Amino acid sequence: MTTTALSPRWRSAPPAPDPALVAGLVGELRLPEPLCRLLVARGHGDARAARAFLRPSLDDLHDPASLAGLTPALDRIRFAIDRRETILVHGDYDVDGICAAALYTRLLRRMGARVAPFVPHRVRDGYDLGPAGIRKAAAADARLILTADCGIVAHDAVLEARKSGIDVVVTDHHTPKDGPLPAAEAVVNPRRPDCGYPNKGLCGTGVAFKVMHALARSRGAPDEEVHYHLDLVALATVADVMPLTGENRIMTRFGLRVLAATRNVGLRALLGSAGLADRALSAGNLSHGLAPRLNAVGRLEDAAAGLDLLLCEDGAADALAAELEATNARRQAVDRAMLQDAVGLLDGTYDPARDRGVVLAARGWHPGVIGIVASRVVERIHRPTVLIAIPDGDGGARGSARSIPGFDLLECIRACGEHLERFGGHTAAAGFDIRPGRIEAFRQAFGARAREMLPDEPVPEMRIDVELSLAEATGDLARFLAHAGPFGVGNPTPVFVSRGVRVRDAKPVGSDGRHLRMTLADGTAAVAAIAFGMAETHGELAGSGEPVDAAFQLQEDSWNGRRRVQARLVDMRPAE
Repeated sequence: MTTTALSPRWRSAPPAPDPALVAGLVGELRLPEPLCRLLVARGHGDARAARAFLRPSLDDLHDPASLAGLTPALDRIRFAIDRRETILVHGDYDVDGICAAALYTRLLRRMGARVAPFVPHRVRDGYDLGPAGIRKAAAADARLILTADCGIVAHDAVLEARKSGIDVVVTDHHTPKDGPLPAAEAVVNPRRPDCGYPNKGLCGTGVAFKVMHALARSRGAPDEEVHYHLDLVALATVADVMPLTGENRIMTRFGLRVLAATRNVGLRALLGSAGLADRALSAGNLSHGLAPRLNAVGRLEDAAAGLDLLLCEDGAADALAAELEATNARRQAVDRAMLQDAVGLLDGTYDPARDRGVVLAARGWHPGVIGIVASRVVERIHRPTVLIAIPDGDGGARGSARSIPGFDLLECIRACGEHLERFGGHTAAAGFDIRPGRIEAFRQAFGARAREMLPDEPVPEMRIDVELSLAEATGDLARFLAHAGPFGVGNPTPVFVSRGVRVRDAKPVGSDGRHLRMTLADGTAAVAAIAFGMAETHGELAGSGEPVDAAFQLQEDSWNGRRRVQARLVDMRPAE
């Protein structure tokens, strides 16, 4: 069983985009030709479409009015505000759920609402609206529960709340169960079968933003008051791995701008603790810098600390951010230990030719970290992966699953639902509860269903966008590429390939020598390059002196106070 990431299969875009389209973009937009080749390769060959892609506008966001269930949701929320009822805003314990709860709480309070914010404890309360949330609503004397990033499968809890005299408005983005929706006052979810909203890929915070945008407009508030909270939408969209296309990309792009000068005291403290203050921010800074710190408390301790940080209005924010920083460091240690355990379970049992899906289970694993480790295993074996944490006592086990591109994980989990107590999620990630005695039956069912859905052995693929000579790999091109971002799922960072280049001065770098620093040269130009984590796998090829095909991302690097263009290698092969 391989314990390092699999080498991807290169999948090239058309090697020569239509020269007429490229020339037309160069002439009309006055952009570097390599960028225009990229735009054509990605389907933006029309000058008007390319201009809209490179310069998106908030005016291009969809009208929230097409969200099914929006009108009764707004009516009930307005009624609560006008009657001074307490609204329990019920989020979730991940980044999306915390951000959604913070967005609702901040904006509703600005509108004069009485709000009691709540996010469940992962281990003590479990996922979704449940008894803990209903008890919290009763204790706060709330007459309305407004869910944020949860509730779409909480049929029993909604009925229980109604029996207690508490109305529920569900706002969520997870896939509903087949059959009727929860019996709430309103259900707002773009994934409702009867919902005509164009963007089915909103995260939970994105749904909350849409609800509050519509509410603000109905009360005569300016759009800007809601737009100031796009920092939370951007963070949640990236953290929940939503596609950065269409309006998701627009909200994330403008959300990054808002975040750079955010009014949110807690977010400013979080940026500082992550070393991101006063820096140009990217989607990668959100996914690798802010999101893990905010997620850590929900995974190991109480997500309420993360919500407190995002709602903080005073000097306590720095102390809260420091708490998240310490918790994240502990999470990383737990993560490393569990990954080692998981790789050990795979050795001797995993057969890549046979297994299309993998289920690993162990006692002692922390249920808050299994999702992260499942993602790490997916990176190594490129198979849908489930990790199950079995408690030391007699309680139920908790499972978390992560997928590969093109595999509908929720559909696979649903096909095995007879073995589960409850489950939920979407195509890329899912979670469930299971009795320990049912784990082996679930493993067999999951593996069988995965084989049906993946008849051929899946191999990771890397899309090559454009062939590039090293002379074209300039700082100007790197700067212009920023306008094609933010990059992430659905809008990946462009990958260029330079063929038949030579590697010069390759040497291991880093504290453990795992990385390679080198220069790429093709006789007409030379470009500095860095290959993270490739010293062991690509060191021999880099030092062979033979020509190579180098696949890389282009970026600007700051070195000794000077800025220079740099190729960040993603793969390298002997020249064809």
